[in-house]
Amino acid sequence: MTVECTRLASGLTVATQSMPHLESVALGVWIKSGSRNETEAEHGIAHLLEHMAFKGTARRSARQIAEEIENVGGEVNAATSTETTSYYARVLKDHVPLAVDILADILTESAFEDEELAREKQVILQEINAANDTPDDVVFDKFSEVAYRGQTLGRAILGTPETVVSFSPEQIRHYLDRNYTTDRMFVVAAGAVDHESFVRQVEERFASLPTKPSVPPVIEPARYIGGNIRETRDLMDAQILLGFEGRAYHTRDFYCSQILANILGGGMSSRLFQEVREFRGLCYSVYAFHWGFSDTGIFGIHAATGGENLPELLPVIVSELRKSSHDIQQQEIERARAQIRAQLLMGQESPAARAGQVARQMMLYGRPIPNQEMLERLEGITIDRLTDLAGRLFFDTVPTLSAIGPLEQLAPMEDIVTSLSSPAPASKSASG
Repeated sequence: MTVECTRLASGLTVATQSMPHLESVALGVWIKSGSRNETEAEHGIAHLLEHMAFKGTARRSARQIAEEIENVGGEVNAATSTETTSYYARVLKDHVPLAVDILADILTESAFEDEELAREKQVILQEINAANDTPDDVVFDKFSEVAYRGQTLGRAILGTPETVVSFSPEQIRHYLDRNYTTDRMFVVAAGAVDHESFVRQVEERFASLPTKPSVPPVIEPARYIGGNIRETRDLMDAQILLGFEGRAYHTRDFYCSQILANILGGGMSSRLFQEVREFRGLCYSVYAFHWGFSDTGIFGIHAATGGENLPELLPVIVSELRKSSHDIQQQEIERARAQIRAQLLMGQESPAARAGQVARQMMLYGRPIPNQEMLERLEGITIDRLTDLAGRLFFDTVPTLSAIGPLEQLAPMEDIVTSLSSPAPASKSASG
């Protein structure tokens, strides 16, 4: 199942992956632009634009957009992230032209009417309030805010009530014109799709897209800062997030960081789950993760626990981080590789997941990455590389701690920093 790619004369990239045994197609438009592309005055506008795209065009009302896709049993949605935005649909193969037409319509002919804009602002204000009422959302937003203080990367994607209510249709169009251009957009389909036919449909319907922005978008380089933020709330559990600067997508350490996160907290057999939950019973939920961005990353450990367990919880987590800098077993690497391999291959059984994967690879690397190449990158990870990376990630660096809930027994940040800045056990030297 080879990925076919065509770059149109306009600069728009079209990619498909045929899955002929299916009756459906997942397709979408991915834009290399997200909340990080906002100016300070535009905080939240990328997410608002994603909402407003469905609220009426020159040819369709918001109701007609919903009815036309659902009349054929299809579905359409969108998502905004830090560095990308996506608009996607899933339909039976006979209805691909309709889905292409609707996606093109909402991305090239959105009306941004005042009445719809006022209504959608209220919807997003409710979304912001709901997120603020969800402690495990808040702890992540606060983490980014402190880790990347004063930067677009550290701001919540939803924006603030003050910024959201301030936006005008002209501001939305200005952001759209600056960021939604053919050099930053990728139209991808996976499933029962014919490449040449799909390319013709896209070329016809997306012809009006601008090829170059009126003002070139600028992203300020990320500067990881780190620090401490705590919010005491009357909750049953404390949400704790301890993290460090991770690795960007393009660095050699990226895949090594993925393996290390899996070993530490990637499943029920991981070190943190076994030690913190199974052996000590200190929390219900604990896991590790690594997120990559274009020029930085986040390596974090999240746990939810009762306030009375905090004095023991963080020292145990730090102890496990310390162990990883000098003691990793080959069987742990093999298990982590097997889990990542299974996630990769199982995810590709879904056309929607496959389309999203191809789109991300095109945006990040400029080409689709064959499975074998992905797996070979994992095969090159050794014990020495992992222990060396752990020593560099976790020690003699500035951690970030975000916490919300009953925090009276949470140790001062100075104590946590001290525990992470003392010399780690010697590890073998290895290239990053």
